[in-house]
Amino acid sequence: MKCNPALLRLTKPAVKSRLLRQLLIPPLIILLMLGFGVVAYLISENNGIRTLSENGERQLELHARTVESEISKYTYLPSLLELEGSVSKLLLQPDGADRQFVNEYLEGMKRRSRSRAIYILDTSGRVQATSNWRDADSFLGEDLSFRPYFQDAVRGKPGRFYGIGSTTGEAGYYLSHGLEEHGKIIGVAVIKVRLDTLEERWQRARLEAFVSDENGIIILSSDPERRLKSLQPLTPQVKERLARSLQYYWWPLNELQPLAREPLGDGVEKLTFAVNSETEPTEQKDVTYLSQTRRLADTPWNFTLLTPLQDLRRESMVQGALVAFAFALLTILGIAWNERRKVLATRLAAREALEEANSQLERRITERTVDLRASNERLKGQIRERRHAEQTLRQAQDELVQAGKLAAIGQMSTSIAHELNQPLAALRTLSGNTVRFLERGAIDVASTNLRTMNELIDRMGRITASLRSFARRGDDGGQASLCKAVDACQQLLAARLASSGLRVHRDFDEQRLAIDQTRLEQILANLISNALDATRDQERPTLWLEGELLGDKYRLQVRDNGHGIDDETRKHLFEPFFTTKPGEQGLGLGLTLSASLAAAAKGSLNVEHPVAGGSAFVLLLPLVTPPTDTAPLP
Repeated sequence: MKCNPALLRLTKPAVKSRLLRQLLIPPLIILLMLGFGVVAYLISENNGIRTLSENGERQLELHARTVESEISKYTYLPSLLELEGSVSKLLLQPDGADRQFVNEYLEGMKRRSRSRAIYILDTSGRVQATSNWRDADSFLGEDLSFRPYFQDAVRGKPGRFYGIGSTTGEAGYYLSHGLEEHGKIIGVAVIKVRLDTLEERWQRARLEAFVSDENGIIILSSDPERRLKSLQPLTPQVKERLARSLQYYWWPLNELQPLAREPLGDGVEKLTFAVNSETEPTEQKDVTYLSQTRRLADTPWNFTLLTPLQDLRRESMVQGALVAFAFALLTILGIAWNERRKVLATRLAAREALEEANSQLERRITERTVDLRASNERLKGQIRERRHAEQTLRQAQDELVQAGKLAAIGQMSTSIAHELNQPLAALRTLSGNTVRFLERGAIDVASTNLRTMNELIDRMGRITASLRSFARRGDDGGQASLCKAVDACQQLLAARLASSGLRVHRDFDEQRLAIDQTRLEQILANLISNALDATRDQERPTLWLEGELLGDKYRLQVRDNGHGIDDETRKHLFEPFFTTKPGEQGLGLGLTLSASLAAAAKGSLNVEHPVAGGSAFVLLLPLVTPPTDTAPLP
């Protein structure tokens, strides 16, 4: 049997083509598999970073608000020392006998507020009293005039400063406030608090975060290795300034230099740091984080949240490997299909694996979608609850204001009933006489009685009009006449003023104040009513109403010669339901509501201790039209 030469010529190219495919297809398949795997890895990593960024924003907001709350809860404490008379006495007379009392008072205040230290400085920056006067490293007598928080407070600005103490070497957050006396700063109150509890919370929650100050120095960190390191290179001028202020004592302030930095958006970037093998024994040489930064309110500080990306990278690598493997399976199935379905079992297994991978991917997408929707609904619910709480708070405040009015009306009801009973009795007598005079034809006498009855009716109308005006609800805005408000209060309290013999001296000008007329009348009625109670046992009870302009505000002092207010009572004077009167005579809401109404009008209500005795309340309210030549504020 002979071989056909034509068949041999056709077979040789087919063999060459098959050999060529066998040589080229495997490398091509490997290259495509690697390419799809890398693309899948990048897509998965980007999607994962986007998801982590969205979740991180919520975590960033939550923890940033926690830091803001921790900082802000101490801001009011330095200004409270302005209400303590012994502190002013010590600053005005440093050689007096008040230092020990102030030391003990500051010690108790520090214990109640759970702060680190509280101390008082004079205008030269020397410590006159401190809560740690018992300790060996007491601040007493130390010169702290170089501290920025003292320099800000002595100029009338609120001092906010984070640094390391020059005496104890202990880091803390300092809040300062200038203490004033008759419009002049006589000293500075400083409170030092520790914020390391935040670091302990972060460590317990396995949260990686840090807070950097205005100089770019990390002052709080869940990782102690990062604390007091610089996020940016410091110039020689900045280093000299920081060394002169001793803000960080003699700490070297080394730079925290990442191995790699990749910006992803506003305040979002990827950072890679080297792993400290001494503190964290691991095979990894570096670790990458998703860094998200947010500015903290009312401070020049930034809060940074670090989310590790190791797990995300592992998941992305797994997904990239799955995509590459799926592509390889598809390729093998295609080859097997082209090779006359020689590996049917392998093809079916690959199809099942592909369907399983797709179902897992769809299930993950569904789960993530459900989680996002649930998070969105929770956020909407929190917003609704917050709005409802704010509305309830405003309603409760209005109800408290109205309750104070009704309580004042109840206290005045006896006097008002007495005022109305007299005209009513006169009206009853005059009406009967008028009828008899008319029957007798005495028209002139009857006319005189009728005019007298008309005047009595007008008097009763004025009494009820004042009561109705005082009882109605006030508005948040509006304008008020000071003279009109004082006249209305004197008319409303006319019976008590007449029975007590209280002499009222008015030394103020007519002013238009930026407050509702009814609310101003209620404040003055509360203060005058308190003065009536305070001067009840005086032989010559006297009340002075003295006013003066202070810039764009008007200062009205309501002073009496009563029994005065002791120091312990003054501490709780503006607390709700605190009263020195018997339970049936007062609710303890008058001064609290009056101070609240003054603050709502962007003013204030404070108490002073006059040198001549008695008590004095100072009402400071903004003017409707500020004067052109304003006097400096105290």
